[in-house]
Amino acid sequence: MAKVSPVKFFQEVRSEVQKVTWPTRRETAITTAMVFVMVAVASVFFLIADQIIRALITFVLGLGS
Repeated sequence: MAKVSPVKFFQEVRSEVQKVTWPTRRETAITTAMVFVMVAVASVFFLIADQIIRALITFVLGLGS
């Protein structure tokens, strides 16, 4: 493996970081809002699914007694 000096390494890192397209403040806000919306939707979905499964299990276990 070739040895790379720390100075050369940091120069390459700096040049790569300059190539990155950073999101704007608006894009970041929209993406953050979408994450919160999807978390809320997933939470409601799993709450409903959990309640249905709980009701079914309670019904099945209640048949035996």
